[in-house]
Amino acid sequence: MTQTITRKFLYESDYLLWTQETIAKLKARDFDHIDFENLIEEIEDLGRSYRDELESRLDVLLSHILKRLYVPLPNDYNGWERTIREQRKQIRRRLEKSPSLKNYLPEIFDKIWQDVIKEVREDYPQYDFPDLWQFDRDIDTLLNGNFWS
Repeated sequence: MTQTITRKFLYESDYLLWTQETIAKLKARDFDHIDFENLIEEIEDLGRSYRDELESRLDVLLSHILKRLYVPLPNDYNGWERTIREQRKQIRRRLEKSPSLKNYLPEIFDKIWQDVIKEVREDYPQYDFPDLWQFDRDIDTLLNGNFWS
């Protein structure tokens, strides 16, 4: 009981030290003294954070693609295109580290699309945007397509 309280206290009071001690215990195979409850929670959070990052980057990517395609403000094109390139680069990097995230993309695309289309319509009510994404949804198209050429 005291060890559980001590482990939980360390996790709550000094997260970095908790991670270092947990790693040391795992390497030493000292499984009797590992704070499994918080370790499991941290691993779950890590997976969630990867999915959250993909959602966020996809949101920004789609938003800027839409603006670049449908908002005729040439002075803004360069900024939107730079943002598109940056989001694509970051998504590529994340997918290289976690290829299984590619399977998550079809699951979230419609939800992200609905959020994006609502926001761009609110930001640019004077322009017409399509109700549906008009291009392929596969990751290669999203990361490489030049939709406005």
